Amino acid sequence: MGFAAWSALEWLALIEYELLLFAGVFFLLGAIDELAIDAIWLWRRATGKGETHCVSRSDIAHRRLLGAVAVFIPAWQEVKVIGQTLSHARDAWAQADVIFYIGCYRNDPASLQAALEGAGGDPRVRLVVHDRDGPSTKADCLNRLYRAMEQDELRRGTAVRTVLLHDAEDMVDPAALGLIDRAIDDCEFVQLPVLPIPHPQSPWVGSHYCEEFAESHGKAMVVRDALGAAIPAAGVGCAFRRSLLHNMARDNYSSDTEAGPFSGLSLTEDYELGLAIGAAGGRSRFLRVRGEDGSLVATRSYFPATLAQAVRQKSRWVHGIAFQGWDRLGWSGTLVDKWMRLRDRRGPFAAIVLLTGYTLFVLALLLTMLELAGYDRPWEPTPLLLTLLALNMAAFVWRAAMRFAFTAREYGAMEGLRAVLRIPLANIIAIMAGRRALFAYGRTLRGGDPQWEKTAHDHHPVPMAPLTPAVERAS
Repeated sequence: MGFAAWSALEWLALIEYELLLFAGVFFLLGAIDELAIDAIWLWRRATGKGETHCVSRSDIAHRRLLGAVAVFIPAWQEVKVIGQTLSHARDAWAQADVIFYIGCYRNDPASLQAALEGAGGDPRVRLVVHDRDGPSTKADCLNRLYRAMEQDELRRGTAVRTVLLHDAEDMVDPAALGLIDRAIDDCEFVQLPVLPIPHPQSPWVGSHYCEEFAESHGKAMVVRDALGAAIPAAGVGCAFRRSLLHNMARDNYSSDTEAGPFSGLSLTEDYELGLAIGAAGGRSRFLRVRGEDGSLVATRSYFPATLAQAVRQKSRWVHGIAFQGWDRLGWSGTLVDKWMRLRDRRGPFAAIVLLTGYTLFVLALLLTMLELAGYDRPWEPTPLLLTLLALNMAAFVWRAAMRFAFTAREYGAMEGLRAVLRIPLANIIAIMAGRRALFAYGRTLRGGDPQWEKTAHDHHPVPMAPLTPAVERAS
């Protein structure tokens, strides 16, 4: 009997069967990849090599710095948060050798005014107005800050030792600066963990970043560091040795937008720079440390609270890491580096597999309803297919358990439970972001320039302090 004679039910059953095979196989491959990371992490924990070190927060926070630290904070339309971020950072890091470079645009006077208020007259704050209209790219703004730092170094006659990147919405950790200052002694790049704050007004969308970063920066990055693979910079809480950035800027110079170490046309310049350090033989460290109170030394902030903003942010990550990363960075490095780059770039294909899975769920539900109505399914699952389904179900249970464990460790059991319940929503956001990133990448292939599709930030965990004159800083 030919296909033309098949009934609609038979066609639906065939589609269900093919989707089941496709999704089942690729879900299982993804599960094996994750299990490999889990196995390495568990082995290191079992052998005592993966323990998180504990330090005295007060001792580290008040340590004298070994050299000047420049903190770069680019700000485009950040009027609602930049003041709080800067005010808190100044109080948290009282050392005199810290210089805050705040990058604003000439067509964004509101952010400039907010940054001025947050500076509070502190002589360590340098407000830099970009000489072009925003938004360009975040990398372009960072390069402008880099050039301002170079000019200051020439005037002072002394060079900065470390450059630290942060975003306009960050709440820095008081112990982070002293920790980074010591760690940069024996490496060129240091990355601290990122710890999203559960969003009080968005327990589902805004808080789903909690479990993603808890697992990524509690396990995947730790394993990556242990295997000696290049560590991508997260763009916040990441520090670079000044001499390294000088070499990167020299090698990167090609135009006015590239006059600095950051790739001006990249949407994920921090990610690229971290991998470029590894490719050049530089040493990197993922620094996961807890204070004596048990809290992680990390960068904290709220993440996007609406579905549209979350999709916008994640599509930029997928576009920059998966599509641009493939174009600009290729597949160089060791076998472990290639494995990690494959993991980094799986976003678009993972979105396809997830979409297949949800389509399969709807189709299976429809066929089940027809079966209950008296229409028999035209096919029966084979033992091989049943085994595939069982393995995927076991992998999902394991994945949910790991997500609960890592989230509960940082946020408590209730947030860990919500993390498991948020899995379907996180998958939907991933699907939408993958689609948006693909279309954005297509536009760049037709000649369009990437722009800084930054996330809007409306809330900050630290209230704005009243404007006061600068106080005497610790030496």
